[in-house]
Amino acid sequence: MATKGIVKGIVSNLVTVEVDGPVSQNEICYISVDGVKLMSEVIKVIGKNAFVQVFESTRGMRVGDEAEFEGHMLEVTLGPGMLSRNYDGLQNDLDKMEGVFLKRGDYTYALDNEKKWAFKPLAKAGDKVIAGDWLGEVDENFQPHKIMVPFVFEGTYTVKSVVEEGEYTIVDDIAVLTNAQGEDIKVNMIQRWPVKKAVTCYKEKPRPFKLLETGVRTMDTLNPIVEGGTGFIPGPFGTGKTVLQHAISKQAEADIVIIAACGERANEVVEIFAEFPHLTDPHTGRKLMERTIIIANTSNMPVAAREASVYTAMTLSEYYRSMGLKVLLMADSTSRWAQALREMSNRLEELPGPDAFPMDLSAIIANFYARAGYVELNNGKSGSVTFIGTVSPAGGNLKEPVTENTKKVARCFYALEQDRADKKRYPAVNPIDSYSKYLEYPEFQEYIAKHISPTWIDKVNECKTRMLRGKEISEQINILGDDGVPVEYHEIFWKSELIDFVILQQDAFDEIDSVTSLERQEYMLDKIVDICNKEFHFENFNEVSDYFKKMINILKQMNYSEFKSEKFNTFNEELSELIQLKIES
Repeated sequence: MATKGIVKGIVSNLVTVEVDGPVSQNEICYISVDGVKLMSEVIKVIGKNAFVQVFESTRGMRVGDEAEFEGHMLEVTLGPGMLSRNYDGLQNDLDKMEGVFLKRGDYTYALDNEKKWAFKPLAKAGDKVIAGDWLGEVDENFQPHKIMVPFVFEGTYTVKSVVEEGEYTIVDDIAVLTNAQGEDIKVNMIQRWPVKKAVTCYKEKPRPFKLLETGVRTMDTLNPIVEGGTGFIPGPFGTGKTVLQHAISKQAEADIVIIAACGERANEVVEIFAEFPHLTDPHTGRKLMERTIIIANTSNMPVAAREASVYTAMTLSEYYRSMGLKVLLMADSTSRWAQALREMSNRLEELPGPDAFPMDLSAIIANFYARAGYVELNNGKSGSVTFIGTVSPAGGNLKEPVTENTKKVARCFYALEQDRADKKRYPAVNPIDSYSKYLEYPEFQEYIAKHISPTWIDKVNECKTRMLRGKEISEQINILGDDGVPVEYHEIFWKSELIDFVILQQDAFDEIDSVTSLERQEYMLDKIVDICNKEFHFENFNEVSDYFKKMINILKQMNYSEFKSEKFNTFNEELSELIQLKIES
């Protein structure tokens, strides 16, 4: 019998319910307000009182209203038909909603029960299977969508029968499995999974090592992220977080892209809705939206739903990873999620941590980031969830708790800087503060040496050292003046500017420069490092700046030209002549 309760206290979205039976942490309940049922989640239980966060506005709720508990945690419905969809944090299909504003208590089904899918069996009668094993597949927007043994199944099952190849709806039974007790269990294409529980239906989760090519030079060359890796992009407003996210989403070597807009301002989310359907996927030539899912939770939606949205997005990512696919999950912005945690913590009157965030904020962020990763499945295939979150620290303060705690767990740190944005040096990623810890992994070093070049990482480290030296000299020049430092110092400074202008800066709106292949990145890195190691002869600092400005201009024109085209080769020859001129003199 379902546990019921009565509302005893209301503090905005936090409601105290006195229960008449057992309830568990994270259990879902519905509170009836004037005939409308509002979805809520248990976040704390003390004696007979359950404290629940309501995912809707609590306007009109009164003490004495009835609550009914469902006996399960917040779940998502998984199955074919999720790609190209726009969901909210509770997996309601936004395209099925009516009107401009979402109606309170209006929930929609996430999938389409009527559509028929061309099913192809992969398992056969007599096969031994466990949770996550593939029974068959359907084609979803040109992606092989695997129909798996439900994740909730425990132990080993025997396949009794699988339907023949043909067209079926997601509610049709496609297989019969027999458990260890001899009971037959029918399986269709749908399964449900609680969002706050990680999917662990895989054989092994080794340390990730494969480079994830994004086409963004400041990431791929200087601070690479890997398939199944974690990174985050903090930065103040106006520094280009959204443009960088769009570039990564469009260009990264991923099969599935999931965007979680958790608490962002409505106009930024509208931008995603407006732009993504028109973006062309550079890998397939079709629309990017075909392999994208958007989870939207704007600032004017209830605070509690922000927390649900990031977990929903991660669970969908883990589901596709179990199919052997490469998933890219982008969350914008995790600061809003942390603010939602802070709000509920404050209402519960818990002991506050730094900046009034929950004391366990570090553990919450760490547990969430740990769900990303590269996995080896039971059948020998591999899949990955690469997670990149953005952080919007108030006033661009990178010392605030969300940034500091995320830094502890994310392996890549891309610090967007207001000063670089003001100078129009985009992407405004600070090359000195940013880092990638994957460069230190022996597995990654071995992969790079084999697939790109044995000297690649040495050249990357040399570029980083030159950037740091250039910054130090820039500060000296600002204090002592141009003629207050030796000419050699000016040369070192301009060599760091060469790296900045040619490798780090990139035009996201140019057809050619917006995406750079790894082959081209290697070619340009070799060229820049070679120039930096040459010894030039200059009379004064004016000669240094004039010479390097000409060189930067030629190299930037090369960036805007098709790789190894006639135009590209012409600029390359022009560059060689310019270099030779100063070495010989």
